[in-house]
Amino acid sequence: MASPMFTIIGGDGKEYGPVKLQQVKNWIADGRANLDTKAKRIGDEEWKRLGDFPEINTLAPAEVSTAEPAIPDPSDGKGPLKVDPKTYADDLIERAIPLDIAGCFQRGWDLLKANFWPMVGAFAAIFLIMMLFSVVPIISLLTGLLLTGVFYGGLFGYYLKLARGESAELSDIFNGFSVAFVPLMLASMVSQVLTGVGVLLLILPGIYLAVAYLFVYILIMDKKLEFWAAMEVSRRVITAQWWRLLGLALIGVLLALLGAVALIIGMFVTIPIYMVALIYAYEDLCNPPRS
Repeated sequence: MASPMFTIIGGDGKEYGPVKLQQVKNWIADGRANLDTKAKRIGDEEWKRLGDFPEINTLAPAEVSTAEPAIPDPSDGKGPLKVDPKTYADDLIERAIPLDIAGCFQRGWDLLKANFWPMVGAFAAIFLIMMLFSVVPIISLLTGLLLTGVFYGGLFGYYLKLARGESAELSDIFNGFSVAFVPLMLASMVSQVLTGVGVLLLILPGIYLAVAYLFVYILIMDKKLEFWAAMEVSRRVITAQWWRLLGLALIGVLLALLGAVALIIGMFVTIPIYMVALIYAYEDLCNPPRS
């Protein structure tokens, strides 16, 4: 009989999972969850205490931590969160509504107007740093392959905080180096290699993957997923509405080109608008409300 899968609500109020029963037991033993942690078995609609599940309330007292539940976070030394990508993505796909492309850009524009200099400054800082790395060819190649995800993961994380109305500091744009360096680096390398191979294979597979991986860096920064899980969840969730995400990406490319025409300086405005529009698309598809 297959092991049941659970989604839990962490100490930060976010959902983590689906994960197998043994992983939930490990979190309880490690103090990352307790019997009062809210959880839901995959296939059920009702949220319960972990202690209300027969599979869990039979744990020996020594196996149960009395500590407050913590956020599953790679920064605690336990590594990125491991989930079943198909189960995780299927739950999101089922709850998501059709993406409103115009609405994403409208919200992006509204956020830029409210945080113009912080958002433009953050993008300019990352852009200029990566331009400096590009001066030396070999360093440019390594940086582009290995550190693109680390730099842009931090930038996406900063914009995500602003979009959620959370406190954000400019230094947060470098959080990719401290919060999820290895997953972002691996995602950067593997996604670019797979997309490049896809381009060589009649181009269309490369275009598909380039769009399908748009949420990878955000998922790693926000959900603390391991790199392959983030790539698969992004691919599956976006595939369900691939044409809409393609449309959003094409508008982003058009905005970037218009910004480049405007003496290059315009890119420092148009690209942040696209990036935040992508973040709002991520929020709609990867954090859909529960009915």
